[in-house]
Amino acid sequence: MAIPQHTIDQILDRTDLVDLIGQRVKLKKTGRTYSGCCPFHQEKTPSFHVYRDKQYYHCFGCQANGNAIKFLMELDGRNFIDVMKDLSSQTGIELPKDNTDNKKLTYKKTQISPTEQPVTPSFQPDHDPFQFFESSEQDFIEPDLAPEGNLYDLLENVAQFYEQQLPQSQPAQRYFKKRGLNQTTIQTWRLGYAPEDWQHLERAFPSDIEGLKQVGLIRTSDSGRDFNLLRDRVIFPIRDVKGRVVGFGGRALNDEIKPKYINSPDSDIFHKNQLLYGLYEGTKNKAQDWLMVEGYMDVIALQQAGISGGVATLGTASNTDHLNLLFKRNHRITIAFDGDSAGQKAARRTLEIGLPLLTDGRELKFFILPQDHDPDSLIRQEGLERFGQLWQQAPLLSDFLFAHLTQHQNISTPEGKSQVMGELKNLTNLLPQHGSYRYLLTQSFREKLGLGRRFTPKVSNDASLSFNIRTRDEDFAIALLVSHPFLFREFEKLRAYISEEEMLGHLLSIFDQIFDQLPDDPEQAIYYSLGATAGYCQEIAEVLSRTNIFNLTQSPEHAFELAKDYALSLQKQYLQKKMKRPTSLKESMNLRQQFNELTKQISLRLVM
Repeated sequence: MAIPQHTIDQILDRTDLVDLIGQRVKLKKTGRTYSGCCPFHQEKTPSFHVYRDKQYYHCFGCQANGNAIKFLMELDGRNFIDVMKDLSSQTGIELPKDNTDNKKLTYKKTQISPTEQPVTPSFQPDHDPFQFFESSEQDFIEPDLAPEGNLYDLLENVAQFYEQQLPQSQPAQRYFKKRGLNQTTIQTWRLGYAPEDWQHLERAFPSDIEGLKQVGLIRTSDSGRDFNLLRDRVIFPIRDVKGRVVGFGGRALNDEIKPKYINSPDSDIFHKNQLLYGLYEGTKNKAQDWLMVEGYMDVIALQQAGISGGVATLGTASNTDHLNLLFKRNHRITIAFDGDSAGQKAARRTLEIGLPLLTDGRELKFFILPQDHDPDSLIRQEGLERFGQLWQQAPLLSDFLFAHLTQHQNISTPEGKSQVMGELKNLTNLLPQHGSYRYLLTQSFREKLGLGRRFTPKVSNDASLSFNIRTRDEDFAIALLVSHPFLFREFEKLRAYISEEEMLGHLLSIFDQIFDQLPDDPEQAIYYSLGATAGYCQEIAEVLSRTNIFNLTQSPEHAFELAKDYALSLQKQYLQKKMKRPTSLKESMNLRQQFNELTKQISLRLVM
C-alpha cells in the first residue's frame, strides 16, 4: 500500500504524541517537555523526553528518537502499514484503499433463504395474486451482491459466543476452578467453552461459514463433511499486539483425549511464529520483566498472581521472532524450562537460536523449574515470594552455559577442559561478530577452567608519552566521551582537526570503530567503552577524577549541552592553531571561512 506523504503528515499532525506515549509510559511535565523512564531501555533516572509542539521524542540515554509512527513500530515490533492503519482509525483520516489487502481480510457471507417452503396462494377475489412474489422479491439478493464479512469482526463474535457458552458447562467451570482461577481472571482473559456438538458454529453463524473455513475453525473431512475444529474444550482467545482476537487455543477437559491442546491454524490474520500469548496483556499492563513459559495456563496464573510479563508460544517451539519481540521491550529476558531431559533439550535449542541475537547489552537468563513443577503449580504450592526468589536466582546465559557444557565432562583433566572449550567455540561462533560478548564469554570460561591468569590490559607506554599535556577542554571532552559514550557524535567532527598522536584523537578513533556496537543500556555502554580503551585506563581514571564528571553531569540533558559547548570550543582552538600554519593560500581562506561560521554558531549558543 502506497501512502502519500501528505496523508502521513496529516495523521501525524492530528496525533497527540504526549497522549499516545502516555498510554505506555508514565510522563511528567518538566518545563516545555514531558519526561519519563525510557521504554526502550532500563533506567532509574528519567532521560526520555516528549516534545508536544514538535511531535517528537528523544531519549538522552539510549538515543532512541522519532515520531508517533516510529514509536509504535519500535515498541510493538509492528510494520509501517499496520501502524498507519491504527493511527488512521484513531485520527479519522482515511488511507488509500488496497483491494488486495482488504480481500485477505474479508469473506463472502452466505445469504440465508427462508426456512418455510413457498406455498402457491389460492385465488380470492380480494387477493392480489402478485403480492406473494412482491414480498419475497425484497428479500432476494443476487449471489454476486451478497454482503462481505470481516475476519476480525467474525473472530470477535466467535470469542463472545464461546464466552457465553462457559456458564452452560459445569465441567468447564470446574476445570478453571480446579486450576485456581477467579472470576475476574476468567473475564480478563475472555476464557470460554466450545460445545461438544460437531456443527455448533454452523448453527450459531450460518451466514459466516466461508469465513470460519478461511480461519480454520470449520474443517472438511476426507468424506466431504464439515466439522468444527474445537469441540468440548475450554477456550483461550489469542490476541495480537493490538488486542484483536486472531485465533483460539482449545484444551481438552479429559486428559485422555489427544491432542490435549489444539490451536487455530495459521491464516491471513494469524501467524503463530510471530505472536506470543500474553504479549498484548503484558504490554497493556506496562510489564517490565518478561518471562517466557510453556503454556497458556502458566501465563494466566502469573498474571493473576501479579506478574504481568509472562508469555507463551502458540504450540510451537520458540524462534528468533519470539525472542526479538521480547528484546524490543527489555534488554534482559528469562525463559523457563522444566528440569527434566525434555526441558534440557528445549533449553539447548533456545540457546542456539538465541546466541545470534545477543548483541552487547542483551541478556538471556534460564529459569530451570524444580522437578514436577510448572510456573502455575509452583506459585500455587510455594507462593509468589518463593517463585520470585527462584526467578531472580535464575542464571545468566554464561553461567548456564558453563554448567551445561561441564555437566558430563571431567574438567580436572586437560582432555575435559579441551572438550569444553571446543564445544564453547562452536557456540560462540553463533554470536554476533561485532561486540565484546564473544571475547568476554571465552575469557570467563578460561578463568573458570583455570586456563592462565586473569586478563590484564596492556598499557602502551609509547602511546602514553604524548598524553601528558592537555588543555582543560580536552580533559572534559575525554571525561564526557567515556562517561556518556553516545555523545561521540558531538565530538566526531574533531577528528578532522586533531592528530591520533594526542589522547583525545586516539580515543575518538577508537570510538569511531566501536560506536555502532555500543549496548543500548547507558551503564553497559560505559563498561563497553572502558573495555575498549583499557590500554589507557590509568590516564582515563585520572581525568574522570580530576574533572569530577559524574557529579557535574547529573542529567543526560546537561551532559548533552556540555558536550556541544566543549566540542565547539575545541573546534575553535584547533582551527586557530591550523590558521597559524596554513599550507597554502587556498587552505588559509577555507580555514578563515570555517572559523567565521564556527564563531556564529558559538554566538548563537550564547544567546540561547
